[in-house]
Amino acid sequence: MKNQIKKLRKSAKLSQDELAKQCKVSRQTINAIENDKYDPTLQLAFDIASVLDTTVDDLFISDSIRK
Repeated sequence: MKNQIKKLRKSAKLSQDELAKQCKVSRQTINAIENDKYDPTLQLAFDIASVLDTTVDDLFISDSIRK
């Protein structure tokens, strides 16, 4: 599953650390999600979407949809 988190985070002028603090996770967690090394829990996905003022649907792109 690919995601748009890095792009949206940068558009919001947030660092990984700032996003992580607002979502109550570590910066390393945000980094792993952005680099497709970790799929967040549903709650974390909603938290990230909320901070980035978007929807979970707009954050993530299913591999099956991209093919």
